[in-house]
Parts: sequence; structure tokens; C-alpha cells
Amino acid sequence: MAGMRFSPEESPEANQHLQLPQQQLQTGREVASDDDRSVAADSWSIKSDYGSTLDDEQRHADAAEALSSAANFRPASDYSSDKDEPDAETSMLGLQSYWDAAYLDELANFREHGHAGEIWFGTDVMDTVISWTKSLCTDVSQGHIPNHGGEPKPQSVEQDEKYLSCWSVLDIGTGNGLLLQELSKQGFTDLTGTDYSEGAIDLAQSLADRDGFSNIKFLVDDILETKLDRQFQLVMDKGTLDAIGLHPDGPIKRIMYWDSVSKLLAPGGILVITSCNHTKDELVQEVENFNQRNIAISQETHRDHPPFRYLNHVRTYPTFMFGGSVGSRVATVAFLRN
Repeated sequence: MAGMRFSPEESPEANQHLQLPQQQLQTGREVASDDDRSVAADSWSIKSDYGSTLDDEQRHADAAEALSSAANFRPASDYSSDKDEPDAETSMLGLQSYWDAAYLDELANFREHGHAGEIWFGTDVMDTVISWTKSLCTDVSQGHIPNHGGEPKPQSVEQDEKYLSCWSVLDIGTGNGLLLQELSKQGFTDLTGTDYSEGAIDLAQSLADRDGFSNIKFLVDDILETKLDRQFQLVMDKGTLDAIGLHPDGPIKRIMYWDSVSKLLAPGGILVITSCNHTKDELVQEVENFNQRNIAISQETHRDHPPFRYLNHVRTYPTFMFGGSVGSRVATVAFLRN
């Protein structure tokens, strides 16, 4: 379970959220020292399946320049990709070394015991994301764009198979690939999963082979310096943006994330983000900030259409009251690529 996030104006302590005990972060396997686990637990209250590093100096410099112009961020000089220790706002969960070690451990457990590994955010959240995304894609296929109110309406099995088989799907930071397996069960057929951890891809491919999902393709690829040369109609992110934000260079890398995703998502396509570190309103605002930066850059080419627009969000997650405000532990938001 994740900590609850409130918008800054509602939170009794700005930008603070509830933390879970360290033992809820652990899974009974030693992939990091107790001190490292403590840093991770203090910085993020639920596991994600992706973090990212970057070696592309030019793209890093471009993002730093964009970041330094934003009034609500610290100057880019405050960040260094060579930091040895995460600060209070970052975590081991933002480092590739953490995930490489974690997936080597999970791969060994799979080979020895057949275990599939962690389902980030839990089975209930994954099931909700799958069913909600399936209905959303079916509605969009029929030309029914959600009006920002209510949940997408489920269709018959025959209608699902008719519409969903036409969608190309990319799961970024796929981890063990179980999200794609569930999407395949719902009728999606063109499925690709990427992760920058080779161990994650080995595990995902092994699980897919064992479970009979030969239609799913898995590739080692870093979303921040992607080598993919195609676009997709549906891009899924379940924890990836969260983990990227926990890197010491998180603010810069988040800008680069949106730039990469905007290139991978086909016009008219849908991005579905599930986060435990950000509310729906915070994700919408981050997309709006990216849109404004993109418009400013594109004015010279006379293209002023924003790349993304808010489409819908899951409204069925449990909520609770804290400090006079209502919040949810998880947010799932869909954006349409213009």
C-alpha cells in the first residue's frame, strides 16, 4: 500500500505523505542492505518497477536548460548524476543498481521456486487498471471520448476482441511483465514490454514462455534514451514515472520522460499512468507544464497544439479522510496524444 498524497494547498504539511513501515517494503529477500532498505522505505512508501539513469549528455543538457527556466524547480546545478548517496527527496528506488539487484534476486527465485515476483501496487490495483483501461480503449475505438465524468462502460466479449486487437501496446518499465499478460487475456494482441534492467526482461520473458504468452515481445530499453523506432496506440506506466522522480536528477529526468513518451505515443493514442507518489491533479499539472514548454519551443514552427490532454481517471480506488482532506493511495490517469 502506498502513502497518500494531497495537493499542496490541501496538505497539512506541504508535499508530505504517509509512510509505511519498512517491513512492508521488503519481500523477505536481501537485495540491498538494511540501511539501503531504510532509505528506500523512508523515501517511497510502495515499490515501483522502474527507475532510470541517463548517459546521453545532450538530452540531459536540454532537459537541464528547460528545468532551469521553470520557477518551481531548483536550478539544474543543484543536481548531479554522480551523487553517491540519495538525499532526503530521493531513494534507492530511483537507481538502476537497485533494480538490477532486485531482478537478479527475483530471477533466481523464479528459477529455483517458480515464483513470479512482486506485483507492484498489488493485485487489486492491477486488476482495476486492466479492466478500466480495457473499457477506455473500447470506448475510444468506437469514437466515444470520455467527458471527464464517470467510468468507461464495459462492452461484450465480442466487442472487446473486435476493438482491442487493433491496439498496439507498450508497457514501459515492465518489470516481470505480468501487466502485459493480463492485457493479453483481455484481448490485446500487439504487446511490447521494455525495461532498462536486463534481469527484469529475462524474468518477464521466462514467465511469458512458461505461461504461454508467445505474442508478447520484451526488450531491454531505457525510456529516457529509447531506441524504439515505432509508435504505439497505448502506453502503460505503472510506477515508472514515480521511480524516475526518485533519482537524484529526478526533475530533469521527468522532463526527458515526457519528451520520450510524446514521441512513442501515436497521435490519438492513450497514455495511462498509475502512481502512488502523485495525485491526479499533480499529474495533470505536470502534463500541462510539459505542454506549455512544448508550445513555447514549437512557436517558431507555427505549431501550437499541446502534445497531451487529460482524458479520464480511475474514480473507484478507496479513499480516506486525513487532515480534513480526502485522498487516495493510488492515482491512475489517462492522457490523449493530440
